[in-house]
Amino acid sequence: MTDILTQTIQQIELTIFKRFSELAAKYRLHYIAMGGTLLGAIRHQGFIPWDDDMDIALLRPDYERLLEVAPAEFQNDHYYLQTPWSDDNYALSYAKILDRNTYIEERNNVNNARKGVFLDIFPLDKVPDSTEKQRRQIINIRKLDSRIYLKLRYNIIDNPIRKFQGALSSEQLTAANIFKQKRQSLMTTYNDHPDLNLVKNLASQYAYEKELFSLNQVKEVTTVPFEDTQIVVPKDYDVILNGLYGDYFKLPPESQQVEKHIVKLIYDNQVFER
Repeated sequence: MTDILTQTIQQIELTIFKRFSELAAKYRLHYIAMGGTLLGAIRHQGFIPWDDDMDIALLRPDYERLLEVAPAEFQNDHYYLQTPWSDDNYALSYAKILDRNTYIEERNNVNNARKGVFLDIFPLDKVPDSTEKQRRQIINIRKLDSRIYLKLRYNIIDNPIRKFQGALSSEQLTAANIFKQKRQSLMTTYNDHPDLNLVKNLASQYAYEKELFSLNQVKEVTTVPFEDTQIVVPKDYDVILNGLYGDYFKLPPESQQVEKHIVKLIYDNQVFER
């Protein structure tokens, strides 16, 4: 049964998604639902009841176009585009659209980046056909991830000492930004190769091959119901979901039907927590 915290988060995320969808339509940006959002769209016609995030992906050119236009679009409303460049304390390699009227605390994620209920937006980049080159690329990206997390003081648990630490110096932020630039260069290494046909969410938490798509799988899409709106999904969703989850219409055991991320929300002068 979905608790009040998860219900509230889902409603806020749905509103963020609708705003994103407006931008996608206005600027003709092509996106697809990913991961648990894709599974929820097909199996539940909306959120997985216990899920507390939404995942969207765009091919890198559309992703970069979104990053160009969103700040001006959000200038007069309560959304904020969080990227490695807009938030110096943000260590991740992909973007989020945050609702600035909210504040959250996440499980196993303590850091000084800006906080709010969010929509995850992932770039899809071309990757080489060679498994050895794939392996080398992802290992080097993960090494840079680790360096950036360390520089920006990302921790699994809160440390009392953190309260006595000052803000990061300009030298520390510059070092982190250099690592961020190197990481993005690695992620985009193969995008100018017209002969390559495989793309990947290089920030994925799934096993490498589970979010590895052909360009046709990303470009051939359909629209399906999602809560009280519509969402774009790959036409090949059955193959993709079987690869991710196996028999994806079978619900997991109750012990696994748990929220993944958010443990506290402050919204509308109320505190929700679990």
